[in-house]
Amino acid sequence: MLVWALPVLALMTALSFLNQLMGVMNIPQDGLRFIGPMVVAFILMAAWRIGTKVVKDKATLLLFLFGAITTYFIRQPWIYPLVLLTAGLASVVISKEKELWHRVRLSPPWGYLIAFAVIALGSILLAIFTDSKIIRLFERFYRCGYLVIGGGQVVVPLMYSELVEVNGFMTNQEFLTGFGLVQGLPGPMFSFSAYAGGMAARGGSGFAQVLGAVISGIAIFLPGLLLIYFIYPVWEKLKLIKGIKVSLKGITAAAGGLIAAAGVILMHKNGWSLLNLTVVLITVGLLTDEKNTDAPDCGSGFGRRFSFIVFPWALTSFPDTLRILADRYSWEQGVPIQLAAFSQELQPAHHDGFR
Repeated sequence: MLVWALPVLALMTALSFLNQLMGVMNIPQDGLRFIGPMVVAFILMAAWRIGTKVVKDKATLLLFLFGAITTYFIRQPWIYPLVLLTAGLASVVISKEKELWHRVRLSPPWGYLIAFAVIALGSILLAIFTDSKIIRLFERFYRCGYLVIGGGQVVVPLMYSELVEVNGFMTNQEFLTGFGLVQGLPGPMFSFSAYAGGMAARGGSGFAQVLGAVISGIAIFLPGLLLIYFIYPVWEKLKLIKGIKVSLKGITAAAGGLIAAAGVILMHKNGWSLLNLTVVLITVGLLTDEKNTDAPDCGSGFGRRFSFIVFPWALTSFPDTLRILADRYSWEQGVPIQLAAFSQELQPAHHDGFR
């Protein structure tokens, strides 16, 4: 896992300095406004793909809708694990299968579970009784790592609520930019935590920002590693318990609803303009291409997904970029300025939802 995640974690840590770098170099950021609708398309496609796999009957459809509607209207961090647990219990209660539970002899390595619990409780207490932003970042990302079941898209609603709406560590646009960037890179979606941690640690030294990114990246992966080492030796026996399988059906269905709700929430934050909807539809069309149907987490379609970020920025920022270059290097030729003026006429008008 370290070999798989380390390169993209390092890159996302560097990208957490993107806004400062663009500001220092006077590089226009207008093109970044398209990343929001693109992210919505990625999330909605993830919800669709998960939904087609986990929604098999009326019960799972209702749990999918339960997860989506509940988390859309109640946007508090505690609601996400509660929805998943409720869906799991509901799936067991309404199941018509018999003999759901029976005893199995288990001998798990309890040390990993104890370490997981000690770190979880200890980080919560330290976050309450200390004023260290690094400790608070570790606690929040560690909590994101163990409260949500599923892939990187499932954690989006919780992270958005924690980072943007509750704590205000970053703006809506900064969150969408980071999540859009990680979509275009090979590696796990959880690597977004390095970007988010770095952004949240701004305001101090560069070292503090890098430390925030590193701590956040470690924190979100750590609970999964500990729980894997705890559960894996006994997983074959746990799978023999029907109740476990039945509860997972409800949990995954609700998780799909969480992702769908996140897409709608982020689309609302971007604005329901015609241009936004057009970008979403174009991105969905490219993602549904038969040649690009692999899971985004595996790094497939890297060039195409990365172009979703580069091309819009290049096109919309082209006039300003030429103007900056002309001013900086005192170009006397009129061609660059004429090109800038011409392309400015083609540039779409600004929309409040993109800023």
